[in-house]
Amino acid sequence: MSDSPSSWAVGWTVFAGIMMILQGGWWIISGLVAIINEEFYVVGPEWVFQFDVTTWGWIHLILGIIVLLAGFYLFTGAVWARIVGVIMAVIAALIAFAWLPWYPIWAITFIAISVAVIWALTAHGDDITEA
Repeated sequence: MSDSPSSWAVGWTVFAGIMMILQGGWWIISGLVAIINEEFYVVGPEWVFQFDVTTWGWIHLILGIIVLLAGFYLFTGAVWARIVGVIMAVIAALIAFAWLPWYPIWAITFIAISVAVIWALTAHGDDITEA
């Protein structure tokens, strides 16, 4: 066992952090758009979740802020940020699994990336603070 940080794990942790910052930013923007201009998004007639567009806007805004902050805190090795990162990677893997019949190459790629991020954040999450 080596005491030096894993460069692979640090790389995947940096990737996860950057992706979380991007995703959080996108969710914040889409949430603000839904809150400010309720007419911007078109609502279909039948959906499982019958929330108002403004409600979805607030959900996206709040989750976007959490994911964005977790992405930044991932670079400090914060445990709560790693937990948020693992949850996001699990959700991404589950969504990719649902894509398998239609986009098998992309789905397998997303699943592999999710597994690598989960490994980096769980087995070597604090390596980024030592790098």
